[in-house]
Amino acid sequence: MNSADLLQENLNEKKCVAPALKWPAAFFSYIFHPVFIPLYVILFLVYVHPSYFSGFSAAAKKQTIAIVSLNLIFFPLISVLLLRAVGFIDSIFLRTRKDRIIPYMACGIFFFWAYTVFHKQEVYPTIMATFILGIFFASSLGLLANIYFKVSMHAMGMGGLLGVFWLVIKSNTMLMTWPFALAIFITGIVCTARFIISDHTQKEIYTGLFIGFICQVAAGFVS
Repeated sequence: MNSADLLQENLNEKKCVAPALKWPAAFFSYIFHPVFIPLYVILFLVYVHPSYFSGFSAAAKKQTIAIVSLNLIFFPLISVLLLRAVGFIDSIFLRTRKDRIIPYMACGIFFFWAYTVFHKQEVYPTIMATFILGIFFASSLGLLANIYFKVSMHAMGMGGLLGVFWLVIKSNTMLMTWPFALAIFITGIVCTARFIISDHTQKEIYTGLFIGFICQVAAGFVS
């Protein structure tokens, strides 16, 4: 038995002997579900970053959040519920690779539409369109990876969070020490939670992190 197999075996044992960790792991998995990550990022850009939305009125800021919530949260969630209702997927939790195919494709459409909206509206800061383009790249790459293994969507979401914060760091528009440190901390908690309560392997979680991060960086280069 090699070291990777031994580590995975130890991880599986921990899942069995530490039931007290399951409820906080489930809590963080729901709070930081990948569908909610765009909202958290936009809230940060709108209300925490000192300059990106400095010229926007309170109503305009709320409208921005509403647009993001509608296209990146509401429509994807409704799509999954409808797919389950008509029997195209077995579970809304998308536990199998088969269940993830159509949601990946549907969400990709919503993500690209949202990118087009923010890209065409020059009043919005470039980081908005860049971030959403990175999400579209990640969902597309996740769909391709899904052919071979069930990449962790939670890890992709956290990788995207780290990636967009990295782009803000590179822009030199804000001191990002505490936000980036907090993002790393949350990423560690969420990925650990997925190790505890999901059937994901190390490969699937680490690949998800890489996809989420690198797609944001790629979007920064092409924007």
